[in-house]
Amino acid sequence: MRNVVVRYVSAPDESAVATLAKLGVSTTHEAAGRTGLTEPVLRPIYPGARIAGRAVTVLSHPGDNLMIHAAIEQCSAGDILVVSTTSRSTDGMFGDLFAAALQSRGVRGLVTDAGVRDVATLREMQFPVWSRAVHAQGTVKNTPGSVNVPIAVAGRTVCPGDVVVADDDGVVIVPRLAAPAVATAAEKREALEAEKRKQFESGVLSLDLYGLRAKLESLGVEYIDESELDIGRTP
Repeated sequence: MRNVVVRYVSAPDESAVATLAKLGVSTTHEAAGRTGLTEPVLRPIYPGARIAGRAVTVLSHPGDNLMIHAAIEQCSAGDILVVSTTSRSTDGMFGDLFAAALQSRGVRGLVTDAGVRDVATLREMQFPVWSRAVHAQGTVKNTPGSVNVPIAVAGRTVCPGDVVVADDDGVVIVPRLAAPAVATAAEKREALEAEKRKQFESGVLSLDLYGLRAKLESLGVEYIDESELDIGRTP
């Protein structure tokens, strides 16, 4: 297997990234045709963070963070570092020193299919992380890997340059070239949901707004009064 560090990866459309960051994971996922979600094993280390940015990808050996060191040089402002390992790992491959280095370069956060540590300090630094595990187990720096190659992260392929969107709902990946179309669809969906929200707040029922009464009837669901029930009645 060839181990490489790929430089000068193409960036996604900046306005699309900004839109997807504002609208978040759930809306982005729906706008993308319900595609792109990672498995829900990736969870944020603190609530309330919402980011989007270009993926800089890392493929590492389990228990070895050498390639994260190599990846930092390839990161630019607005990027998100995305780390995977060649087999399942929960070792704490990333901590506060890495975060300090990335923050100095304007990196927006980390998504890793392995573990992180120094969580209390990461929270104080307000450096967003989504990880498979929190684990104090340390790592070594001995095994080669690759930077900016396609990787698999929690059931999802991530290519360098893809848009990563992450918030309390999880992580979704949008292919770089699809980002403008997905952002446009996400804005339309957000506007539609805002209108629906107004109707719900005014008392409109979702049964009526979505035309679900006919659906219930077609499925054989009947409306009856309590007096028609026999359950729990004594003779």
